[in-house]
Amino acid sequence: QTADFSSFLEENFQGIRVVKAYDRETQAVQQGDSVIEDRFKIQFKALRIEASSGPIVETLAGFLIAGVIFYGASNVIEGETTPGTFFAFITAIMLAYQPIKSVAKLFPRMQTGLAAAQRIFTLMDIKHKVVDKPDAAPLEFHRGEVEFKNVNFAYHPDEVVLKDISLRLGAGKRIALVGPSGGGKSTILNLIPRFYDVNGGDILVDGQSIRDVTIASLRQKIALVSQDVFLFDDTIRANIAYGRDDVSDDEIIEVAKSAAVHDFVSALPKGYDTLVGSHGVRLSGGQKQRISIARAMLKDAPILLLDEATSALDTESERKIQVALKHLMKGRTSLVIAHRLSTILDADVINVVVAGEIVESGPHDQLLKKEGVYADLYNHQFSIDSSVTPFREVRS
Repeated sequence: QTADFSSFLEENFQGIRVVKAYDRETQAVQQGDSVIEDRFKIQFKALRIEASSGPIVETLAGFLIAGVIFYGASNVIEGETTPGTFFAFITAIMLAYQPIKSVAKLFPRMQTGLAAAQRIFTLMDIKHKVVDKPDAAPLEFHRGEVEFKNVNFAYHPDEVVLKDISLRLGAGKRIALVGPSGGGKSTILNLIPRFYDVNGGDILVDGQSIRDVTIASLRQKIALVSQDVFLFDDTIRANIAYGRDDVSDDEIIEVAKSAAVHDFVSALPKGYDTLVGSHGVRLSGGQKQRISIARAMLKDAPILLLDEATSALDTESERKIQVALKHLMKGRTSLVIAHRLSTILDADVINVVVAGEIVESGPHDQLLKKEGVYADLYNHQFSIDSSVTPFREVRS
């Protein structure tokens, strides 16, 4: 019940804007009252049991001592025992009384501890599915080439997400994944740092299976910018420098300028020492995403994974970031997921992912000439984004 109460508070505090926007304050208060009342009833029951243990022990001890005195006195009168033995036994009983009373008080507290321990041990007993092999060796990084070989993956046995994916990310090349939502693009990206292990096939980095190398050495070579930006409840400086220990203020400021972070941070009263709040609640979505990009830039990893890295940016900020990202991706193997096709037109290879399969692959111009899925996506996006030139005008 305590866990339920804590979860309720966290959800409502984090989602306070949604609660207010949908006029659900009354319902939230009613739900809170119910959760608090449930916890109160159980807590009150525990306190009642703990409080009742004292009187119960006192009563039982009184009857026990009275019985012992009656029995011992009878034996003394009948001459079966001596008065000294009798009083020695009474003294022993009195000395044992306080420990027994303490044990009785301990039992309810022990039950509370056992309930908490059960939940904790259940979590501790969970076995990690993605672990290093006993003979795993550090990744020997050379050029940064990543290859998917007939990869199959499913989150659940009856829910196949990727089907026989073969994909090559050439060293230093910029590879893009596009396609309808839910097609498996983010899953492909998440398999490279081994957030999950493939069910079939293999993924190689410079010819080495990522399951044969240590997870730490693999992830040291990867920088990730996700569409679901997460910031720690710390300063802007600490969030940017999160991926590195040996970093100077000058380096932080340099990447902040490249990621269009420096201008808005400089306007804050505490600058880079400003606390972002839980989940970055004090910043806008675009500001959080720019900090996430700066964090990836500072890590300076040779493999970049960008999952809708500019989705929460305005047009002006996106242009600045695109310039910075192009500079950052030079000489690095980059996998970019994008719904806004204008951001990946100059990619070396564009892969179209539909329902867990790569249905088209090639450069932008080549895919347009096929007049297939990519051309349809491109022309559809032109109808809602004037910055994209329609396919018919490209051909003419």
